[in-house]
Amino acid sequence: MLCGAGQILGLDDRYDDANSDGLGGVLQSASYLSGLLGGNWLVGSLVLNDWISVGDIIDGEAKIWDLEDTIFNPNGINVYKTAKYYYEVYNAINAKDDAGYDVTITDIWGKALSYQFYTSDTDGDNVTWSSIRNLSSFKNHEMPYPIVVADGRTPGTQIINGNSTVFEISPYELGSWDPSLQAFVDTHYVGSELSNGESSQCVSNFDNAGFIMGTSSTLFNQLVLRLPNMGLSSILKTVIQKLLNLVSYDEIDVANYKPNPFYKTEWGNDSITSNDTLYLVDGGEDSQNVPFYPLIQTDRGVDVIFAYDNSADLDDNWPNGTSIVHTYQRQFTQQGNGSPFPYVPTAEYFVDNDLNKKPTFFGCDASNLSALVEYHDKKGLNETDIPLVIYFPNSEYSYEANTSTYKMSYDEDEKLGLIQNGFEVSTRDNSTDWAKCIGCAIIRRQQERFKLLQSDECKECFSKYCWQGSIEETADDIYGSTESQTDTSLTAPRTSSSSNSGSSSGGGSGGSSSGGSSSGSSSESSGTSTSSSNRSSDGVQTASVHWYMVTLVPLAWGIIWFL
Repeated sequence: MLCGAGQILGLDDRYDDANSDGLGGVLQSASYLSGLLGGNWLVGSLVLNDWISVGDIIDGEAKIWDLEDTIFNPNGINVYKTAKYYYEVYNAINAKDDAGYDVTITDIWGKALSYQFYTSDTDGDNVTWSSIRNLSSFKNHEMPYPIVVADGRTPGTQIINGNSTVFEISPYELGSWDPSLQAFVDTHYVGSELSNGESSQCVSNFDNAGFIMGTSSTLFNQLVLRLPNMGLSSILKTVIQKLLNLVSYDEIDVANYKPNPFYKTEWGNDSITSNDTLYLVDGGEDSQNVPFYPLIQTDRGVDVIFAYDNSADLDDNWPNGTSIVHTYQRQFTQQGNGSPFPYVPTAEYFVDNDLNKKPTFFGCDASNLSALVEYHDKKGLNETDIPLVIYFPNSEYSYEANTSTYKMSYDEDEKLGLIQNGFEVSTRDNSTDWAKCIGCAIIRRQQERFKLLQSDECKECFSKYCWQGSIEETADDIYGSTESQTDTSLTAPRTSSSSNSGSSSGGGSGGSSSGGSSSGSSSESSGTSTSSSNRSSDGVQTASVHWYMVTLVPLAWGIIWFL
């Protein structure tokens, strides 16, 4: 979250240093903002506080992100205040239990997140994800369109990126584009008993914002169970045990959405539609730690994705590109078909060539993506519909930002150090050519649609930052789902001989990131029908990018964070 906070700060024109040294205005021109795990804590805390800026949080204008004490012991040695906090958690969870809904560890975890990410410890009780629609910053199109990413998981099973059903939760809809479901329901009415999309009585307020954020980070549910053994006082242990007594211990690492909004719907697999409960887990459980999924749906018309990756893939907690590789490979499965993604190299190549230490552009030349268009065989799909990806791996500039995923407390110096390093990740430590090259990447797809030539400066940028791939270096199709995937036509040369497809050779370490996010400047269409056969587009397909050379180019794009 903190690395991502600095990264988003580097894109925000509300922060003076982002205008003088960074990419100020990029955030304001983005279309979508998607997040999972800690990246979604960032997205949620900014969005639900009416699109507060990270700069204002740092300056103390909002009393959130006080991380000196852990989220489980938020008041330190003040036992009375901590006990009061747990009683408030108990009362909130007990109200859900009294209403007849299943209570899980995710409910406790979500309430704990609410305490940390809202300006008042009780505000989160009545804040819903669908209520984002009513925020002035959302209605005035001042914020990107926020999307939470989670995975569906049948009890007793394990998921991988090849068989997972990836869900997205927005202020308007919960559902999945994957062939295993291809259906959505109005987020406001999640909690209503539906049978094939029909209900005799509508229920609201199930989509508690803390519960939604907890859904995307169920990885931490195990920590909640360890609370009685954390050396707390006897008073706190009594309160916590009373709280845990409310909870169902079946499938503790999942979030239960009961009743299942897709129950007996005619769309989707039986594993989803025949169960009265929808089980969701954190969006990184299928190894897609960077939430690309919502942004590579071609109906959204995204041209460029800013992907920030704070994964702890290596022993020293730095990323190695595994997340982006898994998203690339997933397109060759039945679940991923129709969600094209540009070519990327193997994780080994990322490390051997330091691509896990500097930003890299993927998919620079749309004309080299023809084999992917042919493979997906989707009506109306063109090469320019596949977004260009700007990949920022977490790397050290001014601070060692490779902290453990499970580190739950940070003093003020640590917090500010991580945020500052994240800022430098986005700005490439104020590199003199970086803002110009980002502008070249943003307008690239629109240039290609209109068959406009790149400027010499943009050609130089692409020569420096684009990955120049080869058949041998491209990540394998590990699924072997079709014969055509191993044919050389699919792994044709990734770059042309022109200089706009050069290798990624910029010096210095680059990018960092956390969870997926993308932003949108207008709301998506709503609707309670779970049918997706006539699903309308988002209404956020274009956003006027008012930055540098991009002034008159309409396009949609997104930013994504993990951790």
